[in-house]
Amino acid sequence: QVQLVESGGGLVQAGGSLRLSCAASGSPFSWYGIGWFRQAPGKEREFVAAISRTGGSTDYVDSVKGRFTISRDNAKKTVYLQMYSLKPEDTAVYYCAARRSWSEDFRSWGQGTQVTVSS
Repeated sequence: QVQLVESGGGLVQAGGSLRLSCAASGSPFSWYGIGWFRQAPGKEREFVAAISRTGGSTDYVDSVKGRFTISRDNAKKTVYLQMYSLKPEDTAVYYCAARRSWSEDFRSWGQGTQVTVSS
Protein backbone atom coordinates (compact mmCIF):
# COMPACT_ATOMS: atom_id res chain seq x y z
CA GLN A 1 0.00 0.00 0.00
CA VAL A 2 1.20 3.50 -0.78
CA GLN A 3 1.66 6.15 1.92
CA LEU A 4 1.13 9.82 1.06
CA VAL A 5 2.34 13.03 2.72
CA GLU A 6 1.19 16.48 1.61
CA SER A 7 3.17 19.67 2.03
CA GLY A 8 3.29 23.21 0.71
CA GLY A 9 0.20 24.69 2.27
CA GLY A 10 0.17 28.06 3.95
CA LEU A 11 -1.34 31.53 4.11
CA VAL A 12 -1.48 33.56 0.92
CA GLN A 13 -3.29 36.70 -0.23
CA ALA A 14 -6.01 36.52 -2.84
CA GLY A 15 -4.45 36.45 -6.29
CA GLY A 16 -1.36 34.70 -5.03
CA SER A 17 -0.05 31.24 -5.75
CA LEU A 18 1.04 28.11 -3.94
CA ARG A 19 2.40 24.74 -4.99
CA LEU A 20 1.31 21.70 -3.04
CA SER A 21 3.31 18.48 -3.06
CA CYS A 22 2.18 14.94 -2.42
CA ALA A 23 5.12 12.64 -1.69
CA ALA A 24 4.64 8.89 -1.83
CA SER A 25 6.37 5.93 -0.26
CA GLY A 26 5.71 2.22 -0.06
CA SER A 27 4.34 0.59 -3.20
CA PRO A 28 5.67 1.60 -6.63
CA PHE A 29 4.42 5.09 -7.30
CA SER A 30 3.76 4.50 -10.98
CA TRP A 31 1.02 2.01 -10.06
CA TYR A 32 -1.20 4.79 -8.78
CA GLY A 33 -3.27 7.59 -10.13
CA ILE A 34 -3.34 10.52 -7.72
CA GLY A 35 -6.10 12.92 -6.87
CA TRP A 36 -6.32 16.14 -4.89
CA PHE A 37 -9.34 16.88 -2.75
CA ARG A 38 -10.20 19.70 -0.38
CA GLN A 39 -12.48 20.23 2.56
CA ALA A 40 -13.48 23.63 3.85
CA PRO A 41 -14.90 24.12 7.36
CA GLY A 42 -18.51 23.02 7.50
CA LYS A 43 -18.45 21.64 3.97
CA GLU A 44 -18.11 18.23 2.45
CA ARG A 45 -14.87 17.11 0.90
CA GLU A 46 -14.75 17.88 -2.82
CA PHE A 47 -12.69 16.65 -5.73
CA VAL A 48 -10.19 19.17 -7.09
CA ALA A 49 -7.97 17.43 -9.64
CA ALA A 50 -6.62 14.05 -10.68
CA ILE A 51 -3.78 12.68 -12.76
CA SER A 52 -3.32 9.23 -14.24
CA ARG A 53 -0.45 6.87 -13.48
CA THR A 54 1.61 8.07 -16.41
CA GLY A 55 0.49 11.68 -16.26
CA GLY A 56 -1.14 11.40 -19.65
CA SER A 57 -4.63 12.18 -18.39
CA THR A 58 -5.80 14.88 -16.03
CA ASP A 59 -9.14 16.09 -14.73
CA TYR A 60 -10.23 19.19 -12.83
CA VAL A 61 -13.30 20.48 -11.09
CA ASP A 62 -14.72 23.38 -13.06
CA SER A 63 -14.01 25.93 -10.33
CA VAL A 64 -10.23 25.49 -10.64
CA LYS A 65 -9.85 24.99 -14.39
CA GLY A 66 -7.38 27.48 -15.80
CA ARG A 67 -6.02 28.30 -12.33
CA PHE A 68 -4.70 24.96 -10.99
CA THR A 69 -2.37 22.49 -12.69
CA ILE A 70 -1.71 18.94 -11.53
CA SER A 71 1.51 17.22 -12.54
CA ARG A 72 3.68 14.33 -11.42
CA ASP A 73 7.31 13.31 -11.32
CA ASN A 74 7.41 9.54 -11.01
CA ALA A 75 11.18 9.54 -10.46
CA LYS A 76 10.65 11.72 -7.39
CA LYS A 77 7.46 9.86 -6.40
CA THR A 78 5.70 13.20 -6.11
CA VAL A 79 2.55 14.80 -7.46
CA TYR A 80 2.20 18.57 -7.51
CA LEU A 81 -0.77 20.89 -7.48
CA GLN A 82 0.25 24.32 -8.75
CA MET A 83 -2.36 26.87 -7.74
CA TYR A 84 -2.54 30.35 -9.28
CA SER A 85 -4.98 33.23 -8.86
CA LEU A 86 -6.07 31.91 -5.51
CA LYS A 87 -9.40 33.03 -4.12
CA PRO A 88 -10.71 33.08 -0.54
CA GLU A 89 -13.09 30.29 -1.51
CA ASP A 90 -10.06 28.06 -2.18
CA THR A 91 -9.39 28.05 1.57
CA ALA A 92 -9.52 24.45 2.78
CA VAL A 93 -7.51 21.49 3.94
CA TYR A 94 -6.10 19.85 0.82
CA TYR A 95 -5.63 16.09 0.69
CA CYS A 96 -4.01 13.84 -1.87
CA ALA A 97 -5.20 10.31 -2.45
CA ALA A 98 -4.18 7.30 -4.55
CA ARG A 99 -6.07 4.79 -6.67
CA ARG A 100 -4.93 1.92 -8.86
CA SER A 101 -6.92 2.90 -11.91
CA TRP A 102 -9.05 5.73 -13.24
CA SER A 103 -12.25 3.76 -12.55
CA GLU A 104 -11.45 2.78 -8.97
CA ASP A 105 -12.11 4.64 -5.75
CA PHE A 106 -9.31 6.47 -4.00
CA ARG A 107 -8.19 4.21 -1.15
CA SER A 108 -5.03 5.72 0.33
CA TRP A 109 -5.11 9.23 1.78
CA GLY A 110 -2.62 11.69 3.17
CA GLN A 111 -3.09 13.73 6.34
CA GLY A 112 -3.80 17.01 4.57
CA THR A 113 -2.23 20.44 4.36
CA GLN A 114 -4.00 23.72 5.18
CA VAL A 115 -4.37 26.40 2.52
CA THR A 116 -5.71 29.76 3.65
CA VAL A 117 -6.38 32.56 1.19
CA SER A 118 -6.98 35.98 2.70
CA SER A 119 -9.04 38.64 0.98
